[in-house]
Order: sequence, then structure tokens, then C-alpha cells
Amino acid sequence: MNTMKFMIVSAIVLLTSLIGTAQVSADSISSLKQQKQSLELSNKINEHKMKLAKLENTLDKKTREMESTAEDARKAAEENAEAASRLNGDPQDKALARRSENAGDGARKNAKRARAAANSLADLKKDIESLRNKIAEEETKLAINPVAIPVQQ
Repeated sequence: MNTMKFMIVSAIVLLTSLIGTAQVSADSISSLKQQKQSLELSNKINEHKMKLAKLENTLDKKTREMESTAEDARKAAEENAEAASRLNGDPQDKALARRSENAGDGARKNAKRARAAANSLADLKKDIESLRNKIAEEETKLAINPVAIPVQQ
């Protein structure tokens, strides 16, 4: 009989201990949610920083491209002015008229390329600044809600 009482008592103790460990406190759940949010925010920050680095690496290339196209447009405009002044000297010359027209078309195309390159550079700078602001905003949020991972023993 004593063994039977002992087995019943130990079964009750075992069941209550299992039920007690199965229940997770509300604080624990809240803490886990907060940790999850912090980790997600950290991942977003890292992704944004990687994207920012890629954009900053292309900034130099875009700047050189813009300068090059601007120089090409300036040269084409000078050639156009030269051809126009030659045509001005002999307005009846068909060959000079064709050269002047071609120089004008080239100058127009080069100016269009220069504007496109300048717009592309401006857009890139705008994207970089926007990304920097997002990173700063997310880092502020993370500072308010830091990742607090408990040490398991």
C-alpha cells in the first residue's frame, strides 16, 4: 500500500511539474517578441547598409560618366558653332550646310546624353541620401529597443 501511495504522489508531483514548465509567462512571450522584432530590424539595417555600399561604389563611375558626357556635349556645341560660322560665310554651299546640320544633330544628341547622365547622378545621390536616412532612423529604433538575448546556462 505504501508503494501505491508513493507512486500516486510521485505521479501527481510529476504531472504538476510538467504542467508548470509547459506554461510560459506573458513576460517571456513579450520578451521573445521584442527580441524577434529587434533581430528583424537588425537584418533590415544590414540589408540597407549593403545596398548603400553598392550605391556608393557606383557613385564615382556615374560622376565620371556625367563629366565625360558634359565634356562631349561642350565639344559638340563648339563644332556646331564652327560649322555654322563656316556656313555663314557661304550660305549657298550644300556640303557646308550638310556638315552644319550634322554638327547640330550631334550637339543635340550629346546634350541629351549629358542631361541623362546628370539626372542619373542626381537620382543616385538622392537614393543614397534616402538610404542613409532610413538607416539612421532604424538604428534609432534599435537603440530604443536593443536586442536582448538571454544567456542560456
